[in-house]
Amino acid sequence: MTATSPTSQTQTAAPRLVIVTGISGAGKSVALQALEDAGFETVDNIPVALIHAIVAAQEDRSIAVGVDARTRDFDAKKLLGTVDVLRQQTAKNVAVIFLDADTDVLVQRYTETRRPHPLAHERPISDGIETERRLLSPLRPGIDVLVDTSRLAPTDLKRIVQGHFGSKGLKRMQVFLMSFGFRYGLPREADIVLDVRFLKNPHYEAQLRSLTGRDSAVGAFIDQDPAAGLFLEHVSTLLDKLLPLYEREGKSYFTIAIGCTGGQHRSVYMVERLAAWFRQRPGPIDIRHRDLPQIPH
Repeated sequence: MTATSPTSQTQTAAPRLVIVTGISGAGKSVALQALEDAGFETVDNIPVALIHAIVAAQEDRSIAVGVDARTRDFDAKKLLGTVDVLRQQTAKNVAVIFLDADTDVLVQRYTETRRPHPLAHERPISDGIETERRLLSPLRPGIDVLVDTSRLAPTDLKRIVQGHFGSKGLKRMQVFLMSFGFRYGLPREADIVLDVRFLKNPHYEAQLRSLTGRDSAVGAFIDQDPAAGLFLEHVSTLLDKLLPLYEREGKSYFTIAIGCTGGQHRSVYMVERLAAWFRQRPGPIDIRHRDLPQIPH
């Protein structure tokens, strides 16, 4: 994705209404569960015409409503119209989160679970996905948060959703640091992407190749490159100036991605170093090494 935050209204104490939509198989049920865990009343797969009634019946509660192309009477433009009216008429802060994933990833998920795509009928799964994309495409202008789950584990999706909507009151913007390998694709959820491929590469040192940026020998090797200290100095100075401005504009969740060629050495080490700097500042910080085996920190 590029994840974009709702407006600054998400940082007030008012109850919220979150419309959870997107492509089937992209993680809507996981997102709804994350919101339920965060204290939302959740309702899934209801007709668009009933959203008004549900909001009116729960005026003092935060509500998450799941709506997608499978929903009875679904019409993307009608849903956008409903959202616009609710933003004008309800005291709730309203946001739309859209979940997406690459078609080949969605096909694999359906194949692994042996579930039919709801719009494929007797056709290939990919046909159903493309039909659904066309039905949902009018929603794009009204999206507040777009999450591409192609390379996200369910726990990562929960973390992102709760990062945007998990607090009922004022809070500090949550920063998420991610390392990745360019050869495996850009992380679409990133707000800022930093490239450290200019650093000397441990991959070409036989004794370091099998290690990762979490190993002290790799860190010592990277630190010998004067550009490593220069990068950390200037990036930390830049972020120290910029992050309060993003927070002031209402961003509740901010993802910084640092990439190298394979996502094993340089980017991992730089994320660990930058995370240490962040932990000296106020506000929550979390990290993930996307292209390493997921080992607890």
